[in-house]
Amino acid sequence: MLLNYQAYGEASDQSDLVIVHGLFGAGRNWRAIAKHLSTARRVITVDLRNHGDSFWDDDNSYVALAIDLAQVIEHLGGPVDLLGHSMGGKAGMILAFDRPELINRLVVADIAPIAYRHSQISNIEVMQSVPLDAITRRSEADVIMADKIDDPMVRAFLLQSLNIDASGNTWSLNLDALAKNMPAIVGFPDTDGVFDGDTVFVRGGNSDYIDAVSEPLIATHFPNSSIVTIPNAGHWVHAEAPREFMTLIKDYLGAT
Repeated sequence: MLLNYQAYGEASDQSDLVIVHGLFGAGRNWRAIAKHLSTARRVITVDLRNHGDSFWDDDNSYVALAIDLAQVIEHLGGPVDLLGHSMGGKAGMILAFDRPELINRLVVADIAPIAYRHSQISNIEVMQSVPLDAITRRSEADVIMADKIDDPMVRAFLLQSLNIDASGNTWSLNLDALAKNMPAIVGFPDTDGVFDGDTVFVRGGNSDYIDAVSEPLIATHFPNSSIVTIPNAGHWVHAEAPREFMTLIKDYLGAT
């Protein structure tokens, strides 16, 4: 099955840009950035499996995600430039190792090819605790979730995946599958893969996802890579510093 995707702009002599969201996200989260970057190239935003309007599956491993992305790129007539944030960045890295002929240049936003110790299980449990049959608007779910999640920005992000409908409220996230696969999602496959293509890692200055420990691993797996830091931005670097992020991407991609 092909991932659901959205296209912005027209195909040109410049490579298509495929944007891959992170955990709990969807292609629509990148709409504004995609539109901004689509003035000289076609930009594609995808919904990863178990997210948005794409299909659900029990397997949410990075190998599976990479295969899904390969199918989209082949459908588009690739190769493409690829930008992936967080979980989407990890999926892009595995794709670059396994199918390097499909990627011209790779942009990885605030994630490294390592396993992390944190977990997002608590957020899944909070979403699962919302009594979907008893609410009529997202604001009611927000009140319920506020007891467990203090940050209103995090709640707002999660609530983008709550569909309020007269026929029945639903999450557009396969919460059960994501919970089952959480160790693999925060982890990273044991691999000696190398991608020789041009790669840039974009780090939020206030984020610790790319640190001194992960930098040598980045250099090993991506010998033609650089790390660029955007000050005063956290893990959601594209949302917290959108102007700086888009300028960096446009300068990096340039023309092909």
